[in-house]
Amino acid sequence: MLKVRLLILLGTVLLACLPVAAQKPSVLDVKAFDRERVLKAAREYLSEPPITVTASTSPRSAGGPHDFFSEGDYWWPDPKNPGGPYIQRDGMSNPDNFTDHRRYLMRLSVQVPALVAAWKITGDARYAKHAAEHLRAWFLNKRTRMNPSLQYAQAIHGITTGRGTGIIDTIHLVEVARAIEVLQGSNALTKDELAGIKKWFTDYLQWMTTSKNGIDERDAKNNHGTCWVMQVAAFAHLAGNQELMNYCRTRFKTVLIPNQEAQDGSFPQELRRTKPYGYSLFNLEAMTTICQILSTPEDNLWTFELQDGRGIRKAVEYMFPYMRDKKSWPLKPDVMYDKEWPMRQSSLLFAGLALNHPDYIELWKRLPADSTVEEVIRNFFIRQPVLWIEFASHNRRA
Repeated sequence: MLKVRLLILLGTVLLACLPVAAQKPSVLDVKAFDRERVLKAAREYLSEPPITVTASTSPRSAGGPHDFFSEGDYWWPDPKNPGGPYIQRDGMSNPDNFTDHRRYLMRLSVQVPALVAAWKITGDARYAKHAAEHLRAWFLNKRTRMNPSLQYAQAIHGITTGRGTGIIDTIHLVEVARAIEVLQGSNALTKDELAGIKKWFTDYLQWMTTSKNGIDERDAKNNHGTCWVMQVAAFAHLAGNQELMNYCRTRFKTVLIPNQEAQDGSFPQELRRTKPYGYSLFNLEAMTTICQILSTPEDNLWTFELQDGRGIRKAVEYMFPYMRDKKSWPLKPDVMYDKEWPMRQSSLLFAGLALNHPDYIELWKRLPADSTVEEVIRNFFIRQPVLWIEFASHNRRA
């Protein structure tokens, strides 16, 4: 009996000595963990009708009523030339810019995934049907639909009617695309309606990958280039475009990681900004979402590393201590919204599961899941893990 007790004690000590990443993470039932939060929001959204880009227009837009329009965040009137071109103030958002379309898109990205998550948790068809109403309004209804391009996004008064950087505004369609995939398991949309929605995303992909604005955004050296890959990956996954998914995998390994990640795992292009903490989190969210969407047993982006060790593992390892203890962040605080971060970053959940890091998951559980601050909503685009985890398992089995 004494020998058995000693063996048990020895096993316990050895387990405690293992690195956290080598220990098996506790089972996480995301549906149970998030159930109350998801249903509370979804019940509220059941009474809210769709609102699309046709509900509001700006006299400064060069597009039509179905064209998405937004203005560059950090561009302001020049006090020395009030009627002339705007001037830039990095990190400082101009509250007088036209933001209606962006707000409507964010509203879609908050409500549809929550409704679909509620349907997935409960099986209650009301949630699926209401989500489908939003999707028809945005992508199918000729009177209210949005055109599948962002030609007029992030315009700058007196300088340009739209820029490639504006494509980042549709990061809010990434989780919507995931929700549409999940919704295919319901009867809320007909076969023809699903085909029509996928056609919209196919057309948007065509614009993103061939237009001047799209190419400019693809070639951006910072988080904009990351978000282009993330969006193309998500929309191609929905549309079933294997060629574009393969292209995004290659670009992640040959462009994003080599050109954006430093040897210590940081993102230098984000660190030099006036909001380095928030931008670093944002870029990491996009990087890990790419891995979540595209990883397969044959091509696992989670474990991919360059010869010098750079990869997504090192990038998460770099930011994790600063998410756990923000006071240890070595740089100056962000010029705006510094106290709002971190949120319940999906990078922690995705990486925690994929890389066997239970400490990442435990921190994810403790962080705030939702915010009423518009800037946070705009830069925090994965909110419903219920829609993602089972798909990740399916990809690994494929």
